[in-house]
Amino acid sequence: MEKIGHNKPPVPLDPKDTIKKNIKRRKAIVDEGIKFYEGVPLPSWIELSLIDVCNRSCVFCPKSDDSIAPDTYQKMSRDLIDKLSKELKKINYSGSIALCGYGEPLLHKDIEYITSKLSKVSNVEIVTNGDVLNPKMLKKIYNSKAGRCLISMYDGPEQIDKFKKIISQAKIPEDFVILRDRWYDDSQNFGVKLTNRTGTVKMGNQLSNSVHTTCYYPSYQLLIDWNGDVFLCPQDWQRRRAMGNIMQENIIDIWKGKSITKFRKNLLKGNRCEKPCTDCNADGTLLGQNHSKIWRSIYKI
Repeated sequence: MEKIGHNKPPVPLDPKDTIKKNIKRRKAIVDEGIKFYEGVPLPSWIELSLIDVCNRSCVFCPKSDDSIAPDTYQKMSRDLIDKLSKELKKINYSGSIALCGYGEPLLHKDIEYITSKLSKVSNVEIVTNGDVLNPKMLKKIYNSKAGRCLISMYDGPEQIDKFKKIISQAKIPEDFVILRDRWYDDSQNFGVKLTNRTGTVKMGNQLSNSVHTTCYYPSYQLLIDWNGDVFLCPQDWQRRRAMGNIMQENIIDIWKGKSITKFRKNLLKGNRCEKPCTDCNADGTLLGQNHSKIWRSIYKI
């Protein structure tokens, strides 16, 4: 597969507004209406990495380095989706399910089946670069009852008209799609909330690392890889710390299990004492404040 790079068009715009809007939108999803099961708060955000391949090679992403994150073309099975759907229904999950992770979700040939199955459980969001998107595909995704499609535009503002045309031809509501400007250069951190992806990326104006920094990621979210492995968060690109596997355990048992509990407690105390957290510079306090307060009370921290 020929990969597309990250272009740097000379457009002197400020990406901060888009980043703030995205954080505000996600904050409303994550921090409001927290649900409980067996006495503990459920995650509000579950990210699925459907397929381990991307058609782009952005310099701020580990996928640009095959020695770190090579394309394996492995993909999530229907059996895994069916099991996950069944278990989320059982615990009355009502948070968001984001299809993104370590690859480009629209490259998965079962994307329509996946969105249709999971949307019967809760809200489903697709995060894509939009390169393979066409009116027919977008219409099918919309008809599968997905909640939202977020398109990250990396090449330049000229992409706006391209995607608006696709939306019009698909004959779907415009607000189903969120167009996100991501075409900036390294002086503006490429238009994203830039992190070092646990030490795998050193582009842009990076924050300094600190092993004494609080993080709420494991208090409110999970990432499930194509094979069912469950990770603390989407920053762990080298897949160093699996908390369990949903093909072998129930998702609620993993969420309440010893492995994630250990990391959750340490990170609530501001102790990034184990990898991948020791290598991570992500600000893990932007979301999940309400979850963190509940977990602190449960753990008596």
